[in-house]
Amino acid sequence: MEIPIFIVDAFADSPFKGNPAAVCLLKHELCDELYQKIAAEMNLSETVFISTIKPLEDFTKGSRFRLRWFTPSTEVNLCGHATLASAAVLFKHKKNLNSTVVFETRSGDLSVVQQGEDLVMDFPLNVPTKQAAAHFKDLTEAAVGDHPVQDVYLCSNTKKLLVRLADTCDRSVLTSLQVSPDVLLRSEKSGLVKGLIVTTKGSPDCQPAYDFYSRYFAPWNGIPEDPVTGSAHTVLGSYWSKELGKKKMLALQCSRRGGELQLEVRDDRRINIAGKSVTVLRGTITL
Repeated sequence: MEIPIFIVDAFADSPFKGNPAAVCLLKHELCDELYQKIAAEMNLSETVFISTIKPLEDFTKGSRFRLRWFTPSTEVNLCGHATLASAAVLFKHKKNLNSTVVFETRSGDLSVVQQGEDLVMDFPLNVPTKQAAAHFKDLTEAAVGDHPVQDVYLCSNTKKLLVRLADTCDRSVLTSLQVSPDVLLRSEKSGLVKGLIVTTKGSPDCQPAYDFYSRYFAPWNGIPEDPVTGSAHTVLGSYWSKELGKKKMLALQCSRRGGELQLEVRDDRRINIAGKSVTVLRGTITL
C-alpha cells in the first residue's frame, strides 16, 4: 500500500514557521491502530487523514471528504492547523475544482474556502466560562509563575483552560515563559483540563496591531507546546471578542515558530479562522 503524504506549515507565509501538519490522502479507510502508528511515526503535533466519500469521486472532483486528526498519542476532536493544511493540499496540489471543500469530522461539518492567498475555515465557536482562580491555582502557577493573572476561564466541552495575564504583562512576558510539560501534568489531576491557553492583550502601538497574543500547551495529548493552534482560537476568539467588543481580530500565537490568524466571530455561534500555508515536503508512505 502506498499513501501520498504532504507536510504543510499552516498559518505561515514562509517555510519553517507556523505549525507543521502531516496530511495523508487515503483511497480506503485504515484501522485505528494504523492511523495511530503513522501519527506516532510522523511525530508532529497533528497527522491528518483525508478519505473520499463517494466511490466515483477523487481528491480533485470531490467536494466532501472524511477527515480525522491524530496526535502522536491520541485522536482528537478538533484541529485547526491540520484542517487548513488539508484544504491546502486539496486546492494547491490536487487542484480541487470546487470553490469550497467540506470535511466530515468529529466536530461536524467543517468547510474551507479560498480567498486569495488565504484559506478561511468555518469552525464552531467555543464559549468559555469564568472560573475562580483558586480552583486552578497549581496549574496556573506552573504555567505563569508569579506573574499577575487577570482572568481564568474554562471551556468544558474542549477542556481548554484560558489564563489571561494582567495587562501590565506585555508580549515579552508571554514569550519568556518557561513552561515544563511534566510540571503541568503533575499540577492537573482532575481531568477537567486537556489544554492550557496563556494569553495577553495586544498592543495597538505595535505593527502589525495584533488584538491579542497567546501560547498553547497540551502535554495531556502528547504536545508539550503547540506552535499555532486553530482549535484554541475557537475559545480565544469568543473570549477576546467580548473583552474587546470586536468581531474581527488579528491574533499572533507567540511560540518559537509563531503564526498569525485572522478571526471573525459570527452571530450564529461560529467563527471564521483564516491563514496562509506553505508545503515543505511531499512523498509516499509505503506499507
